[in-house]
Order: sequence, then structure tokens, then C-alpha cells
Amino acid sequence: MTPTAGAPLPVTLLSGFLGAGKTTVLNQLLNHADGLRFAVVENEFGAVNIDSQLISRNSGGIIELSNGCVCCTVNADLVRALQDLAARRAAGELTFDWIIIETTGLADPGAVAQTFFAAPELRTGFMLDGIVVVVDALHAQQQLDEHRVVQRQVGFADRLLLAKCDLVDAEAIVDLSARLGRINPRASQQSLVRGRAAPGSLLGIGGFNLDATLLAPDAPPIARFLPLPGATGATRWSRRPAAHHDEITAFVLDAGEVDLDRIGAFVQSLIDESTEFKKLGMELLRYKGILAIANDDRKLIFQGVQRVVGFDYGDLWEPQEERRSRIVLIGKNLPEMPLREAFQNCLQASL
Repeated sequence: MTPTAGAPLPVTLLSGFLGAGKTTVLNQLLNHADGLRFAVVENEFGAVNIDSQLISRNSGGIIELSNGCVCCTVNADLVRALQDLAARRAAGELTFDWIIIETTGLADPGAVAQTFFAAPELRTGFMLDGIVVVVDALHAQQQLDEHRVVQRQVGFADRLLLAKCDLVDAEAIVDLSARLGRINPRASQQSLVRGRAAPGSLLGIGGFNLDATLLAPDAPPIARFLPLPGATGATRWSRRPAAHHDEITAFVLDAGEVDLDRIGAFVQSLIDESTEFKKLGMELLRYKGILAIANDDRKLIFQGVQRVVGFDYGDLWEPQEERRSRIVLIGKNLPEMPLREAFQNCLQASL
């Protein structure tokens, strides 16, 4: 999975709540890299970054962002850190193929992701490959109840890694998996064995690349849970939670061909403070879509993080393909029916 020479540097964002096991996952990745070398951007609260002292030095380099949090819309320290890594790589001071950003357990990963959209300095030289979130299976139910940031971390994820599954019985894992799936149906789930994920599952995600899988009619409505071979089911703690009504949810808008002007106005209404959805911009965590524009042979793709959104044209529609428009929305307390109605108003047939 070595990146192509001259291609943008791929970046993986590793997130998860305090104590979830992010550093363990990171060390397992560094120590079983199959020839890949990594640069690690490490961040934590406080003047002394304890986590950075726990990271394996089996990587291309480590940059510490101490005494702060990588969680601003456009974080200047993060931009400088990434530019510094790229410059040192170009000068031959460091050798690495991939960048891993490990955020503090209290960070909102969406704010970090926005930096890659909003900072002009990062748009050509770096590519955000995916957001990987580690979930503490032992404490996740309580954390989801008590800490909004945990719900947001789950909502932003492309991959969810369930740690400490050996401390929880199988029924509790099923309940947790179902709850995570309601929050973020599009993020695949995987249990860890001693902090190690399945080979190749953390890199090459393409979480910010849109492809035909979004259009698949049989796209799974709930998350896929993939336990690793050898995972234990030892029972040390068990609790069957009551029904939960989490603030973070996800759903898919599905239609046929849409009018370009109308769909543009619809997306703008999601992020514009002066529209009917004026409070929605900061509540939308992630959204992405592939659109069939009337009288256009190209697929229009877009994706956004909160109020930052971008459009581009993708592949041509194949002659045998059904021209459908699909948008995935993940956010807090989203007004589903008004959004569905507004999306349906974008249909070409309604003109």
C-alpha cells in the first residue's frame, strides 16, 4: 500500500476518547508496518506530552503539538507541522510514506478534518485518507451517554475499532455495535485483539474519496461488525443497556436526476446561516454524495465537514447505470423529514 511517487501525502486521523487505546493501536501499526514508514503528529493537553513518550520510535519521525488541542477550524500549528514534515521529507532528513495524526481524547475530529478542506497550503500536497476512531467497549455505553464528544467522534468515523472486547461479554458487544451503527451506519466496525487491527484495515480507506459504492442499491443500512479471528468472548463485565436516543444519527437521501441549480441551493442551505436550516451547519458532522445532474453525463460528487464543503466532477455515468442521486448525512438532531422534502424539491421532474 505504498503511496505512488509524486502523489499527495496520505494522512490518517486516529481519534477516540480518553483511555480508549489509541496509542496501543498506533504502536501496533508502527511495529507491523510491512515496510511502510510513518510520520506521527502527536497531540495532547498539557506542557508535557506523555503519550508521545509511549509511541514506538519505529517510524519516520514524530512531531509533538503539546499544550493545546488540534481542534480548531483551521489549526495553524497543525498546518505548520505538516508543512515541516513534507519539507524535511523532501530534503531527505526524514523518510516516510504516511502521516498519522493522533488527537487528544477530548478532540473533535471534524475540526481537524476541516483543516484539510479549508487550508490552501494542504490541498495539493496532502490527502486525508480516513478517520479511524477507537472505541472503549468496556466503557463506551456510559461515555456515549455522558460525553457529547464521544458521539461526535463516532459520527465522524470511517472505521470504528472496538478495543477491550475481551473484557465484555458477547451480548454487550452486540448491543454496543447496534448503537454505534445507529449513530454512524457507514462506518465499518472491527474488534481488536490486543490492540491490533486486521492487516491493511487502517490505511487506504479512501474515506474522503467518493465512488460507486455510495450508489449501490444494497448498501448496508447498518454498520458492518467484523470480529477478528481469535477474539475472545471472556465475560468480565456485562450490562444490557436500555434503549438509547443518541443525538448523533445518520440517514441517506435518495432520488433520481436533480437540477444543478436546485441541488446547489439545497447544499448551500445546509451551511448558510440565513436559510431555513440556519442552525444546521455546525450540527452536520459529515456529508457526502454522488449526484446525477440532468443533461450531464458526469457524476457530480461532493463532500463536506460541518460548514466546509467542496464539489467536483467524477467519472462518466456508464450506459447501463441507473442515474441516481444519493447523499449521506451524519449529524446531531437532524430534521430528517424537512431535509428529505427539500431534497425531493431538487428533482429535475419537479421543474
